[in-house]
Amino acid sequence: MPPFDSAAYATANQSRPDLIDGFGRAVRYLRVSVTDRCDLRCVYCMAEHMVFLPKAEVLSLEELDIMTSKFIAMGVRKIRLTGGEPLVRKGIMGLIENLSRHLASGGLDELTLTTNGTQLATYAEDLAKFGIKRINVSLDTLKPDLFSSLTRGGQIGQVLKGLDAAQAAGLAIKINTVALLGTNQDEIPDLIGWAHGRGFDLTLIETMPLGDTGQDRTTQFLSLATVRDHLASFWTLSDIPLQTGGPARYVRVAETGGRLGLITPMSHTFCEACNRVRLTCTGTLHTCLGHEDETDLRAVLRGPLGVDGLDSAIQGAIGLKPKRHDFQIREGLAPTLQRHMSRTGG
Repeated sequence: MPPFDSAAYATANQSRPDLIDGFGRAVRYLRVSVTDRCDLRCVYCMAEHMVFLPKAEVLSLEELDIMTSKFIAMGVRKIRLTGGEPLVRKGIMGLIENLSRHLASGGLDELTLTTNGTQLATYAEDLAKFGIKRINVSLDTLKPDLFSSLTRGGQIGQVLKGLDAAQAAGLAIKINTVALLGTNQDEIPDLIGWAHGRGFDLTLIETMPLGDTGQDRTTQFLSLATVRDHLASFWTLSDIPLQTGGPARYVRVAETGGRLGLITPMSHTFCEACNRVRLTCTGTLHTCLGHEDETDLRAVLRGPLGVDGLDSAIQGAIGLKPKRHDFQIREGLAPTLQRHMSRTGG
């Protein structure tokens, strides 16, 4: 199956409207999960003994290229590759190299990825070579024992080595930290100071009720409103109008000189400005992370219409994008959604 020619498609369809949902929000940002597999088992993301998807259900790299390129042709300007852990997908660098053609053509403003950092020492130089300028690295603690506990066996040294390699390759780095009540709560100021000292941005994220992880979300949830109040008791925080295409609100920390992002899906929703949709490694399109909506684009692509059927399927799904998510965390309440974050795409 040859790579989809998005430039030719765009030229032939110049009058096609942008992807606008039913509430007037323009979809410019696609997060693409290339695999549900990961080499870590973070306690808020996965069950300890995960059952991963059979290979037959997972899109081939060629199919991922076709679907991603179709979205670019329809107005998406930013692509983030996710997982699972995207860098454990066999052949992933070939996909990234192929997608970089859209950066060269001007069809895409940014190609980036979110990673747990374990594979960066191997791939950082190639990521930079293929046009990726910045990455997000998920890291919730710098304490070796706590890191091993949170990831169920991971080694912090492997991630730190990867961060060194990424920085040496010239990649801008943002650390993503899930704020966990009673776990890394007291370490958050140290994490921010460490990240800013290395020239990294850091974004704090509230835990979300996705999938059964064997953990009680009510014992994990920490409101970032509480965290911000605590930080403001000894640091000077100033709101800044930075926009990176995602849901974070940013502040400047005067004492460290760095930027701190806050992603608050539970305590302060950002749905009114949502510009994102997610494509899973099985070709399922989710227009909202916290909603049970889904459109099976794999069935369309592998069906009789093939690529030609994707336009109407994507447009129809975007038109039904919900106004807001359904996330709730309450004692005794099952996870809002049964699908795990690793399958949805981080």
